[in-house]
This record gives sequence, C-alpha cells and structure tokens, in this order.
Amino acid sequence: MPLILSIAMTHVRGRLRQSVVSVLGVMLGVGFSIAMAALMQGSQEDFIAMLVDAMPHVEVSDETRDPAPPPAASFYGAVNVIGARPDDDTRGLRNPTRLRAMLESWLPGRMTMTLAGQAVLRYGGRDVAVSLTGVDPASYLKVSTIGGDMRTGSFIELAANLNGIVIGSGVAEKLGARLGDTIAASTSSGAVRRLKIVGIYHTGVTQADDATAYAMLKTAQVLFARPDVVNRIAVKLDDINAARSVAARIERMTGYRATSWQEANEALMEVLVVRNVIMYTVVGAILLVAGFGIFTIVSTIVHEKARDIAILKSLGFGQGDIRRIFLVEGLVIGAVGAVLGSILGYLITVGLDSVTFEVRTNVEMTSLPLTYSPLHYLIASGFALLAAGIAGYLPARRAAKLNPVEIIRGAS
Repeated sequence: MPLILSIAMTHVRGRLRQSVVSVLGVMLGVGFSIAMAALMQGSQEDFIAMLVDAMPHVEVSDETRDPAPPPAASFYGAVNVIGARPDDDTRGLRNPTRLRAMLESWLPGRMTMTLAGQAVLRYGGRDVAVSLTGVDPASYLKVSTIGGDMRTGSFIELAANLNGIVIGSGVAEKLGARLGDTIAASTSSGAVRRLKIVGIYHTGVTQADDATAYAMLKTAQVLFARPDVVNRIAVKLDDINAARSVAARIERMTGYRATSWQEANEALMEVLVVRNVIMYTVVGAILLVAGFGIFTIVSTIVHEKARDIAILKSLGFGQGDIRRIFLVEGLVIGAVGAVLGSILGYLITVGLDSVTFEVRTNVEMTSLPLTYSPLHYLIASGFALLAAGIAGYLPARRAAKLNPVEIIRGAS
C-alpha cells in the first residue's frame, strides 16, 4: 500500500497545476456547503426556538373540535337550522377550578388560565386597538418569557396593582405613553376603566409589541363583563416533543380543543422539511460539480501514463493494484480539498457570525442565526470523498483493463 500511495502522489505532483485547481474546486464546494448548512440550520433552530418561546406548548381554548349540532336538530331529524347565532354568554371554559385540579394532577409541566379579548386603549386623544389578556402574573411568568422582555417596569407589578396594565413597546409608542401614565381601557361590553402602566415590554416580534396588553385576570373579567370566566389555558411542558400526546389527552379529558405548538405551526414545519431537502440537494450538486474536476484530472493522468501502466503490469502489478493507484489519486485530491474546505467553511461561518445589522419587519434581528455543528463538516467531507471516489474509480477501472502488450506495441 505505501508503494501504491507513493506512485499515486507522484502522478498527482506531475500535474500539479491541474491538481491544485481540482483541490480548490473541492475546497470551495465543501467550504460554502458548510457555511450554507450552518446558516440554514441556525435560522431553522432560531425560528423554532422563537415559536416555542413565544407561544404555549399546548393551548386549550373554549372551543370544541367537533361542534355540537343545534338543540332542535338533535331532537328533530327533519329540522334545518339556518343562520343560528351563538350565545356569547355560554363561551368560556366552564368550571375553571375543576379543570385546574384535573390537569395539575398529572400534567408534566406548568399551566396558567387567562381571559383574552379585544379592547381599545386611549391616551391623550389617541386610540389603539389591542388584544387584552387577563392573567395571574405569578403563574403566567412560569409559562412565558415576557419577564425577560420587560424594557421598563415589572410584569409582577400587576399583582400589586389591580388597576395596572403592561403594554408592548409598539403600543406605548402609538399612544405616546410612558411608565406610570394612566390610560383608559374600554371594551365592547361598554365597560371603561382607567389603568396605570406598570410595565412596558419589547419582544422583537412586531405583532406582539404593537397590539398586545396584559392586565390582572379579575380586571379583564370586569372589563369584558365575564365574571369568573376564563377562555384559555396555556401549558408549558418539560418536554416540548410531548406536546401532541399531552394535547390529545387534555382534549379527551375535557372535551375542549387543545392545540399543540406543532399543530398550530404544521404548515411552517412542512416548509422547514422541504427547505432541508433543498439545502442538501444543493450541497450535493456543488460537490458533484467539484467531482467532475477530479474525474477530468484522473482521466488525463490515465491517458498520459498509459505506458507507465503497461510497465507496472509487466512488473507484476495486477488489475486491482492499478485500480487502487488511480482511485487513491482521486481520494487524495478529495481528502485534501475536504480538509481545506472544512477550514474555509469554519472561517466563512465565523465571518458571517460577526456581521451585525438591524431589521425591523416582523421580527427584529441583530445578527445572522448560525449553528456550529460537527455534523455539517462530516456530511460535507463525506459528500466530497464520495464524489472524489466515484470520479477516481471510473478512470481507474478503465486503466486496470488496459492491455500492456498493446500499449508497448503502440496500439494505444
């Protein structure tokens, strides 16, 4: 084997310029593949983390997955109900105390009950429509990251102030209000209440910052004229992958619709799978192109070294030995390119990681989301060696079949 490697290295050095070009092709393919994989996976993990942090792992709502038919239709088969209007007073999770006790007995995580509805906030002649959520601050902080998003004030201050409200930075900007100001909140029930701003948060998600506010659960129940009613249960699990099974169990026990974070974002998860397929297809295509360079250089060496092949065979080298010589040449070029490409990929990733910028569309970003994973280097290097092996094997097989007698006689 050392002799075969020595002969292969001699052939590669004999066409140094072409060999360097082939190595550069593999290096660039591996390097950019690693950088692209780091960026794609980083953005995917950042997106999923944002989803998981920003929303409950399981959310129970005051709906049923299969709504019951109107009462008249249940008793009379010939009845056709048209334009039935729902009774708003019946909406809400019934007997919340019993529901809490039922779920807390087995739930592998934390939960909180809320009442959400639409409200209008007014300050200084400015009106802003928001989604007002009534919460129990202590339990809500256990299932939400909003405590770390507070820009001024404190979320837990709601517990000490029944007439307090926490608003998003976008809402505060639209109203022109600051911490400590008193604003008026009104709802469709006709209730109006003056609330003091005890906190302003900033999540970086525009929809949340510009149109969401929080108040005490009792305060929201008064504003919405729904005493002792909740319409949402938010659940944070110890294992986020158990969300589907937990949601299914809650739905069976309570009859209310329970939605896991995977179900709520099913279309987005499918898009991520398709994006991963596209990413690895592009990586394979890049390295396949690099493999053509290796194929060209090894084929050229086989053509130029035909007489050397004849001499080697006359000295006792078999077809397998000849095949291994030229296969090793392709793998050497691929291995050197993979090592240099891994270094290049790491440097590109570090360079991208140092880029900072600010974009305020739906999500505020300050840097590119990147993931450093040894798997990216293994996959890219493995693709490179596979492409190099295939590119080297095809001309190597042809070289092994050359007839030494015909070569020496000048027949080929």
